[in-house]
Amino acid sequence: MPLIIEHIDKIARDKQRDVIFIEFDREVYPSYDYEKYEECIKLLEWLESHDIAYRSCGPIAREDGWESYRGELYLDIPFDRENEKYQLICEHMDNPDGSFKIQGVNSWIFPLEVALKNKHHDEEGFWDKWAENF
Repeated sequence: MPLIIEHIDKIARDKQRDVIFIEFDREVYPSYDYEKYEECIKLLEWLESHDIAYRSCGPIAREDGWESYRGELYLDIPFDRENEKYQLICEHMDNPDGSFKIQGVNSWIFPLEVALKNKHHDEEGFWDKWAENF
């Protein structure tokens, strides 16, 4: 069944802030069945056990093509180094040197500044017009 999800840049524009998202490395997780991978299951359980809200999202929207959903997750906590839940995410996902702890599972900060470059995507009918011309 098709799933309609928002792109991470749209979420950042809606929230009007930098946002946190997770992606699964395609070389480590080549299938689209992310929910079946042990590391994904563990991560979702961990997020839920720490009361960290999340939802599926798409990668940054592009006008030169499209990508299918590949397990990306938006984490609904602010990017704030003083925030307890943000600190938990960092401790769980990142090594002190900034590398990722969980092989093939990457956590990123998506800046609002970058998301605003796609602000024109929010104009009424933009994607309909785009689809007609693609």
